[in-house]
Amino acid sequence: MVEKFIMAGDTALHICDSEKGERTVVLLHGYLENISVWDDFVPLLYKSVRVVTLDIPGHGISEVKGETHTMEYLADTLAAGLKTLGIGRCFVVGHSMGGYVALSFCERHPDMLDGVVLLSSTPNADSPEKAENRRREIALVKAGKKEALARVAPEAGFAVENRRRLQPYIDDLEETVHLTEDAGIVALLNGMIQRKDQNEMLQKSNVPQLFILGRKDGYITPEVAEAMVTRNPQAEVAWLDNSGHMGFIEEPQRCAEALLSFISRH
Repeated sequence: MVEKFIMAGDTALHICDSEKGERTVVLLHGYLENISVWDDFVPLLYKSVRVVTLDIPGHGISEVKGETHTMEYLADTLAAGLKTLGIGRCFVVGHSMGGYVALSFCERHPDMLDGVVLLSSTPNADSPEKAENRRREIALVKAGKKEALARVAPEAGFAVENRRRLQPYIDDLEETVHLTEDAGIVALLNGMIQRKDQNEMLQKSNVPQLFILGRKDGYITPEVAEAMVTRNPQAEVAWLDNSGHMGFIEEPQRCAEALLSFISRH
């Protein structure tokens, strides 16, 4: 993987690019994560496809641009970055918050997509309760108390029975929260609060779609996941039976197989 900075429109973007492969997969990380979360997953893919990962602006060492990073801004920045790299078409895989960016990309740049994959993510807008939780997180961060997020969020992403086995990953994710700029966390929380429901867009889209969902996800519960699948019969679905919200770490082989199988069919 070649690591570099590129300009995506007027935003400096930190990326890694395997640079080889006829087809390209872009991996978009989730909230309170960065490019490094994919380190052990990328080797399962790059012999088959070109893999591009990036720090979503506001996280990692990509730029922070203002108090709100809308999903539309992030999608357009991704499109500009891909054009800088000379990539005309790709599969975009979005984990959690990255899935919200992928959905906006699907809406605004469908001609650049061979397929869109929601990995432990949802086309649903925030519920009032979820939006209020995000506002509380913004208040915590602005009060200089983001260590409270670091204590809770990383572990909550994993199924209970996987936490002991995967404790080193949880420790790394806790460290990632401490390293993430406060302003970037706030900008992305504001953007997620503002995002719209994308179910209808997906239903009308001609872009091939795959949902990869964990049966033991505490954020997207089985009930919510099943309702989402029922509402989107146009999407293919792969279930990770022994995963929470971090399936690409909890069941990496199964997750990679589902993704590569989808790519091979489209």
